[in-house]
Amino acid sequence: MSEQTQQRGTSQARRVVVAGAGMAGVQTAVALREQGFTGTVTLIGAEPHQPYDRPPLSKAVLLGKAEGSAFDVDFEALGIDLRLGREVLGVRPAEHELDTEAGPVPYDALVLATGAEPIRLPGAEGVPGVHLLRTLDDAERLRPVLARQHDIVVVGAGWIGAEFATAAREAGCAVTVVEAADRPLAGALPAEVAAPMAAWYEDSGAVLRTHARVERVEPGAVILDDGSRLPAGAVVVGIGARPATAWLAGSGVELGTHGEVVADDHLRTSVPDVYAVGDCASFPSGRYGERLLVHHWDNALQGPRTVAANILGETPAVYDPVPYFWSEQFGRFVQYAGHHAAADTTLWRGDPSGPAWTVCWLKDGRLVALLAVGRPRDLAQGRRLIEAGTPMNQELLADPARPMKAAVA
Repeated sequence: MSEQTQQRGTSQARRVVVAGAGMAGVQTAVALREQGFTGTVTLIGAEPHQPYDRPPLSKAVLLGKAEGSAFDVDFEALGIDLRLGREVLGVRPAEHELDTEAGPVPYDALVLATGAEPIRLPGAEGVPGVHLLRTLDDAERLRPVLARQHDIVVVGAGWIGAEFATAAREAGCAVTVVEAADRPLAGALPAEVAAPMAAWYEDSGAVLRTHARVERVEPGAVILDDGSRLPAGAVVVGIGARPATAWLAGSGVELGTHGEVVADDHLRTSVPDVYAVGDCASFPSGRYGERLLVHHWDNALQGPRTVAANILGETPAVYDPVPYFWSEQFGRFVQYAGHHAAADTTLWRGDPSGPAWTVCWLKDGRLVALLAVGRPRDLAQGRRLIEAGTPMNQELLADPARPMKAAVA
């Protein structure tokens, strides 16, 4: 970075405050230092714990194979002022101040990185034995539940439900997963793609009940709307998450239909000097021609680099990634890249009843998304093909023995 660029950026923003100490917030603070920002960086987190990574919570931490998942970041050495156990309460843009439980914090640039919060099951609040799985404290409360090998009912057959069910079966628990839709991952994948995944539950020894709605939860049981009574030493709710933005009410920061912060393609909000990144923000994708709200780890890793560059006042960086995420469930490594909503062609590579297969989505002959089960090479090559917008030969692409990169038109 040139001295002139650094001086221009840091003269515009001497004090950067980041609200939220999850992946997006931590990476924003780190990226600012890596890109040469020399002003003050204040990172504010609601939890008392050292900032930590979330994916291990549903795996190693939950099963007692790891005590925690703290980020390997030396905040002191980077000159990052870490303020933990402080809830953010509001923003007053006119005064350039962030309100917190410990009082107002002035800023020149503010980054909103408060992530998402789990949706609670109506009527289950306060019932003993009902759990969420979003925080380190949640995982630590669930560890002894798994160790005691309780009968467990999981509400929701999405990504988190499948991952928790996997861990619970590994721990020796009896697991029943109830899902209101007709299939797992109904909100994420088309029916023909999600259908083969239903068999994974049975193969693992878990029971999957679809078309099943929870009527109520009682201590020790879940009652379904058809009158079924499921014994439940514990209930784990995984019915989705929503952006953690209720605290922004009245701030003037524009929120979208899902309650997310509406950011532009530079991750700037509707309010001057305020940016948003990670699970709490949507952004317009030029690649896909629509606004995306991406609740996944990779988005929280990539976006901070754009935010840091824009705060520094360099050539404004546009944020338009190929979304990516992964899930480990029932002995399978599942990866997804892209966005398939507008695809006009679905193409399979391999047999979905087998251990390894890939689904490709194309639009106008170009790859726009893929789901790879046990085929990491397909994912790596496919992601690059999506980024490049390369026309594909569909006949060659359908051959699972042929590398995807060799199937270009």
